[in-house]
Amino acid sequence: MIIGPATPSCYTSIDFVLLFPELFLSTASLVLLVYGVVYSTSSWFTYPLLAPNVGWLSVLCVVCALVLHCNAPATHAVLMYNSLVIDECTFFLKTLILGGAACAFVVSFDYFVRERMNAFEYAVLMLLSTCSMLLLCSSYDLISMYLSIELQSLCFYVLAASKRDSEFSTEAGLKYFILGAFSSGILLFGSSMMYGFTGTTNFEHLSHLANTSNGVLIGMLFLAVGFLFKLTAAPFHMWAPDVYEGAPTAITAFFAIVPKTAILGVFLRLFVCSLYDLLVPWQSILLMCSLLSMLVGSFAALSQKKIKRLLAFSSVGHIGYMLMGMACGTVEGVQALLIYICIYMLMTINVFAFVLSLRGEDGRVKYISDISVLSQTNPVLAITFALAMFSMAGVPPLAGFCSKFYVFFAAMSSSLYVLAFVGVLTSCVSCFYYIRMIKIMYFEKPVRWLVYSQVDMATSLLLGTTLACIVFFFAYPSPLFVSTHTVALALCS
Repeated sequence: MIIGPATPSCYTSIDFVLLFPELFLSTASLVLLVYGVVYSTSSWFTYPLLAPNVGWLSVLCVVCALVLHCNAPATHAVLMYNSLVIDECTFFLKTLILGGAACAFVVSFDYFVRERMNAFEYAVLMLLSTCSMLLLCSSYDLISMYLSIELQSLCFYVLAASKRDSEFSTEAGLKYFILGAFSSGILLFGSSMMYGFTGTTNFEHLSHLANTSNGVLIGMLFLAVGFLFKLTAAPFHMWAPDVYEGAPTAITAFFAIVPKTAILGVFLRLFVCSLYDLLVPWQSILLMCSLLSMLVGSFAALSQKKIKRLLAFSSVGHIGYMLMGMACGTVEGVQALLIYICIYMLMTINVFAFVLSLRGEDGRVKYISDISVLSQTNPVLAITFALAMFSMAGVPPLAGFCSKFYVFFAAMSSSLYVLAFVGVLTSCVSCFYYIRMIKIMYFEKPVRWLVYSQVDMATSLLLGTTLACIVFFFAYPSPLFVSTHTVALALCS
């Protein structure tokens, strides 16, 4: 079913029906907030059970939102007076976001219980930020885009500093807030410049009115910088290692799994669809940032001794590979980027589920050297992590190899030979620190002996499922290839 631009007569009848997943999540967040407040102040309040209760209810809300999303009455629509859009791209990205959010909720429950972080506000803020990401994917106007990003960012600032008894968490939240507010200002200034020189904020109108005047080019530059900061692309990545390390590990997992998908989705829609006539200027920006991200992510991670900081620099490197696909400006490049997003999300869920499972009897595991006894104490978890690291490194027969292969192939098809060569080189360099973790786990003498606690059932199922998907998409990538090709054609048409 296809629905055209919204009119006053259909504003209340159709627009809100098509926005049921977002409306449901926002309403559920408010209901859970009231539930948490009432339950925590009542006489039958049981302190250790509040956060898991709200958390599992949040997972149920996300699953319900996914069902509503998959059963939407229309496949194409422009809503809220051309502010939001529904098409193949939004369907694909929202499915990834809701699935990733549900996984991030599941892996966080055991962590919150063990760390005695029983504030139910975590789940409510994560639910609100998920709702804002759904709106961000559907944004079809600079105003709705900016408001969605700000709602998401405000939730993230609080989540990063949510462990109030930790000075590292407080520092992470403060750094994220200051630098995030700075990037939001850059994004807003770029939007203002685009409006001032084109007279519109709608993405579709920008595709017709954007020109090569200095004002439009400057606005485009500021918009690109704002998005690249949110994506942790070099040289705008300086906040990522500190925030990843300082924030609670469950919150770090949420940051790593979900938000990049929403930001990349609106980034693609704005630049590839609306500003395609300015391909040469923004392609130069993306080429430089892709090159720097791959180099910084690969070489800076070599010297890291803490697990979360290494994963932060690893994510910077992966963003470089994703930007390589976007810089192609072709259907093949967009498709390679979408494939990379899917497989990267699977690998990230697996890796952070592993990290959240690493808790010894004397406390949480912080350094890479602490996993040196894992192959002896929990061999199943060790082989799962080893396969995830091989996939991150791009070693066949795992899906990580397919994602990098498609990106490099798209770059070569677009004559970006230098970028593809640097991508292959940095991928080889990154193999060193990924495989080094496997070497430490299996072959190094332990610095200290740790007895790890049992992995809970939900995390075990998630580890097994994501690992099976990583193997499956190498052996049979056709479903992913076909779906991403459809989305890429819709975006580039």
